[in-house]
Amino acid sequence: MKTNSNPKANRHMLILTYGVVLLFAGLTAYYCYFLFVKSDTVINNSYNARLDSFADRVVRGEIRSNDGRVLARTEVDGEGNETRVYPFDSLFAHVVGYSSNGKTGLEAVSNFYLLTSHVNIIEQVVNELSSIKNQGDNVVSTLDVDMQKKAYDALGGRNGAVVVMEPDTGKILAMVSKPDYNPNTLPADWEHLVAEENTSGQLLNRATQGLYPPGSTFKVVTALEYMRENPAGYRNYTFDCNGIYKNGEYAIKCYHETAHGHQDFQQAFANSCNGAFANLGLSLDLNGLKNTANQLLFNSDLALPVAYNKSSYSMSAGADTWQILQTSIGQGQTQITPIHNAMMTAAIANGGTLMKPYLIDHVENAGGDMIKKFMPQSYGNLMTAEESSALTEFMRSVVTDGTGSALRTDAYTVAGKTGSAEFETGKDTHAWFIGFAPAEHPRVVVSVIVEEGGSGGQTAAPIARALFDLYFSR
Repeated sequence: MKTNSNPKANRHMLILTYGVVLLFAGLTAYYCYFLFVKSDTVINNSYNARLDSFADRVVRGEIRSNDGRVLARTEVDGEGNETRVYPFDSLFAHVVGYSSNGKTGLEAVSNFYLLTSHVNIIEQVVNELSSIKNQGDNVVSTLDVDMQKKAYDALGGRNGAVVVMEPDTGKILAMVSKPDYNPNTLPADWEHLVAEENTSGQLLNRATQGLYPPGSTFKVVTALEYMRENPAGYRNYTFDCNGIYKNGEYAIKCYHETAHGHQDFQQAFANSCNGAFANLGLSLDLNGLKNTANQLLFNSDLALPVAYNKSSYSMSAGADTWQILQTSIGQGQTQITPIHNAMMTAAIANGGTLMKPYLIDHVENAGGDMIKKFMPQSYGNLMTAEESSALTEFMRSVVTDGTGSALRTDAYTVAGKTGSAEFETGKDTHAWFIGFAPAEHPRVVVSVIVEEGGSGGQTAAPIARALFDLYFSR
């Protein structure tokens, strides 16, 4: 018996079969990706209304410091009314955040965990049958109470921000922003805090959302680009500073018109010589400088768990002389957040590799059993190990021979960069300091900005010194 066959039809059937199989495999792969990678992010999204229903069955868990001290808890009275309480008042206002009038900070980041209960199954069933809420899981953060308090007290009554983190893990140990607010009285204070006539911005987390001209801390970027363009000869650069650098109709002044005299590349960096960096900025490939800035996360999304603003850098080829002079010393239109400055510094301290900053160490149930552990994750390389080593050397000279003299001590070594950023005519400059210690084996990074603080070396550096002193005294 003869069998009729149609090779073309069979081929079409095979293609269709393979297509269905590939489609099914793709859907399976995406489901696994969603389940194991994206589910927590989607569930914890502030637009997910389902999370609100969790609070009907679960008492919101605690947020704790890295040593177990309670930073936020929910108190329940005899009638079942719940009140969120913050034992440290304003101390952790921005980083822990609030859960009334919306959610911010860790209250937002860890919302899903706080409203999920892993008490034992028998207790859960009994509570459900008795219409009693189960106790939510507790979030143990990376935050260090003593470091947070030291940063808060050192900043004092001045506006600004402080970030302290570990460069080799990405753990955030402290995050302070001022002016602040008291989350315990937030519902009563809300109308005043959001009123148009209130221009203080107490609700703004300046550490992650405050955008400032970087001032001389940007010389890290300018120096790196100059090194990349002149790998064999950057150390041969020299400049004679008389306090005011003139180029045609333009003039760039060093801080207080200090005349630094004859400077090589390292001395110009250590003394934060505006004239030298404005001068060498004119020799740079502007597209190269922009690419380096972008590699160092300007104009980029940051791997941050909390709300933030992008830092901005806009100069490219074709810029006029004045823009080049200003941008090369961290002025012009360039803006940066304190957390971004901390992340760049952490990459230098960690051999060029940036670790993703994080705030949650682990999640545990009401009985203290660990539910989820968060581990350090690499973001990627922002520069080579050789480049980070050279920048560390230059930043070390800032402390030993330059503007960072407030950090000279025999107890430990510091590498850093000061900055004084102009932002408005007639007002004092913002004071910056970024740095890490020990310089030879970095364990902690500090980023400080003091609004209208004047000299970075005189105002911001002592704040960093107080934090380093505490860290290495323990």
